[in-house]
Amino acid sequence: MSLVVYLAALVFGMTSVLLFRRPRTAVRNPLTLSTCVAIVLGALVFVCAAPATLGTVNELTGVTNFGAPLTYGMLSAYSCAVLVLLINWRGGPRAVVRRAVVRSMAAYGLLVAAIVVLFLLADADTERLTDLDTYYAGTPFMREMILLYLLGHSAAMLVMCAVCVKWSREVGGLLRVGLRLILLGGLLDLVGFQLAKYTAVVARWAGHDLDFLSTTVAPPMASLGALVCSVGFGLPRLLPSVLAHWRGLDDYRRLGPLWSLVGSVSTAPKPPAAWWQLPRARLQWREVSIHDALLALAPYFDHRVRERARDAALRAGRSPHEARLTSEAVMLADAARRAAAHEEPSGATGSYRLHATEVPGPSGLVELSQALHHPPGRPGAPGTSPSGLAGTLTEPEEPHVA
Repeated sequence: MSLVVYLAALVFGMTSVLLFRRPRTAVRNPLTLSTCVAIVLGALVFVCAAPATLGTVNELTGVTNFGAPLTYGMLSAYSCAVLVLLINWRGGPRAVVRRAVVRSMAAYGLLVAAIVVLFLLADADTERLTDLDTYYAGTPFMREMILLYLLGHSAAMLVMCAVCVKWSREVGGLLRVGLRLILLGGLLDLVGFQLAKYTAVVARWAGHDLDFLSTTVAPPMASLGALVCSVGFGLPRLLPSVLAHWRGLDDYRRLGPLWSLVGSVSTAPKPPAAWWQLPRARLQWREVSIHDALLALAPYFDHRVRERARDAALRAGRSPHEARLTSEAVMLADAARRAAAHEEPSGATGSYRLHATEVPGPSGLVELSQALHHPPGRPGAPGTSPSGLAGTLTEPEEPHVA
């Protein structure tokens, strides 16, 4: 059981590591900070609740069942952190947000203090690592302590579920998906963990034994609910970044043909040789280097080559945009060939700007690269003869040097 709980804590905590990957920025952002704190506290609850941890804590402190108030206090702190996160997520005037946060922290601070005091007043000399809630369900002060931590956690989860239901009707996209996942996690916690605990405790009061609900059903349901909640909290903040890096990786790969053609001409500083560099950072380095290479090749642009390729593309039925991309690819290939051969720049240059330099972002460069790799008039393309544009691209006509 301890291994399963530790694995849940590890997966739960990894979400906070991803969200906290930029500590300076995260500390200044209340929403990111409160999200990380809530997830870390949730992971610590799992660590503290593991029987192996409980036994170690009891042994180190020399106090029988000392792990119980530690776990219950940590769970109450997690409940408070969830409320603080919801307050920051809702937003509003800074003074109102701060006041609501302070009230939540004060209420749950008193709850933690009450849990500790009740434990000190109770008589709990028999160590119980897995069934303390039901074993001491009828013991004075321990009974109140158990009910108090359950009620505090229930209040936080009920508020969280109610807020998620309300907000999910007002927002869309990833935020709505995240809210519904948080709602699902909260319901799993309420029904699978808390209802099971309440039922087992009340059964003890009535003289029945339903301890399996507390010891067997509740822990895995709590783990599942917390993991679903962590996904819900992290998804709206992490998925856009993941998708952006995925698109960056795809654009980086698609820029390969263009980089292979002009890379040797670029004089831009080389990127740091770090294997852990993120795709978007790699893409930015490649963009800068390609733009630098295009500037270096500009004196070699022969616009007569471009015009002949454009006219051929138009005659082949290509759209004006496709014809422009194809003609620029032909002109660029010709310029790179002559620059590599150390020929004199063409006298037919002008102030012409490549389409790739007129659009923001990497999209223009990607189009140019794909025109080099898969020209619209390549052999076998519909509506184009094998001797058409592909021959112009692969074997550029020798320009006339003025």
